[in-house]
Amino acid sequence: MKVQQRLPLIDMLRGFAVLGTLGTNIWIFAYLGDISYITTSHYSGWWSLNDFLRMVVLFFVNGKLLGLLTIMFGVGLELKYQQAMRKGNAWPGMYIWTLVFLFMEGLIHFTLVMEYDILMSYAVTAIIVAFIVKFGDKAIKRALYVFGSFHAVMILLILVSALLGANASFAGLDPVVSLYENGTWFEQIKYRLTNFLYYRTEAIFIIPMNIFLFLLGVKLMRNGVFSQDDKGRQARQRLFKIGIFIGVPLNLLIFIPGGAFDFPVRYLFAPILSIGYIGILGKMIEYKKLDWLWKRFGEIGKMSLSCYVLQNIIASIIFYGWGLGLGGKLNSIEVIGIWLTLSLLQLFIAHICIKHFHVGPMEWIRKHAIQSVTQK
Repeated sequence: MKVQQRLPLIDMLRGFAVLGTLGTNIWIFAYLGDISYITTSHYSGWWSLNDFLRMVVLFFVNGKLLGLLTIMFGVGLELKYQQAMRKGNAWPGMYIWTLVFLFMEGLIHFTLVMEYDILMSYAVTAIIVAFIVKFGDKAIKRALYVFGSFHAVMILLILVSALLGANASFAGLDPVVSLYENGTWFEQIKYRLTNFLYYRTEAIFIIPMNIFLFLLGVKLMRNGVFSQDDKGRQARQRLFKIGIFIGVPLNLLIFIPGGAFDFPVRYLFAPILSIGYIGILGKMIEYKKLDWLWKRFGEIGKMSLSCYVLQNIIASIIFYGWGLGLGGKLNSIEVIGIWLTLSLLQLFIAHICIKHFHVGPMEWIRKHAIQSVTQK
């Protein structure tokens, strides 16, 4: 399927996913790097109202919006592939430079802003997927089965181990909390670099899942899921049913304390709800009275890299000790309020940038940097 114009649903979904990832990361910032606050491993019974509110938010966003963002990166890769084919360019060809630059952006983001950066993992994934796509539909189908099955088996083995009592522990995070509460920005940079391999463990661990979701995005794009015709609507209706009837029940396991379902929900069940979100948002975009809102989300999507980095920078300033120092001092309602406020702020900033400059600052830098390299 050849696409000659930008499909608005794609930008909207990407924008929604970027803001949704902050819904997970905001708790890591708010609790000063203590990732136990996005898990249930420290709980043996029911939660207080404060903890319950946090888990409700995490039910909707933890892993789901990251999964959606990953799928949308695959969609973007397919769009680049289609563009290369229309122009008769070699594939992956110059696209590799984009991925090298993305990796460097991720490394800088990891070092200066946040240790749980996803850009480096996406860059490595995209290089692998670009070559899989090069070999055609059969290679894509085979890779979907291989990487999807490998990832599912790995997560299910972790689940079995957890049910047998080998729960993952996040002990020993007190020094991290103390660093983010009292340390300087330069001390935090040094800490991230010193513990580079440790904090890149997840980025490596999720590569099989990323490959599967990238390729799923490619397949969804080729099957016309994002188009506004009847075929697209019917396809999104099927995704909607998958998300509601399969994704929601499986993700409700997040409310079982003890930590056994933390990994399966985030890394296996969450992506099922991610594709459900495509169906849900596909229905919402047809409600024309809110076109102005869908356009704002689309503007976030057009400068998703800039918004992703910006939201993490602002969250660092709000919560870390070298900034406003609010980490560990707010309740869940206040943290949720900050997340929503930052989301509204980004909607406004993206609107101004797209209206006046047609592109985000980091997207502009990347475009011109790659042009300067490839034209030599």
